[in-house]
Amino acid sequence: YPTWKRTLTRRAREAQMNRFCKAQAIQRRLEEIEVTFRELEQQGIKLEKSLRDDDSTSADKKTQWMNQLLYLVQKKNSLMNEESDLMIAVQELKLEQQQWQLDQKLRYYLNRSESLKTPEDRVAEQEILAQLVEVVNKRNALIHIQEEKRLSEL
Repeated sequence: YPTWKRTLTRRAREAQMNRFCKAQAIQRRLEEIEVTFRELEQQGIKLEKSLRDDDSTSADKKTQWMNQLLYLVQKKNSLMNEESDLMIAVQELKLEQQQWQLDQKLRYYLNRSESLKTPEDRVAEQEILAQLVEVVNKRNALIHIQEEKRLSEL
């Protein structure tokens, strides 16, 4: 292999490892969020029971419990937003991987001499190109979703 091919191969492996590491980090965070959701849910249930059952409690105590309950709801909403962002990131990683695979297939066909290509090769090349365009459009749609979400949060 010439040096440039080795370099491309190495960079492709590095990019794939980076995607894998990102996917693992996202998965870990999603699991952490799930555990936190359950904890917040349990805390919320306890606070709700306290608010409903205890009629002899002072108004200050009830106000404190309501504030805690509102804080839990805010925290849960924040986690839901983060979870949504992570799910978009997962989709983006999947599409990035799919795009890389399609790029590899397309390069195989593009590197072949035109005189050696069969009609089936040309059809396959066109199909791969169409799939690649579809993946790029999906990634573009995800980016638009993220941008709209960011703008709505502002």
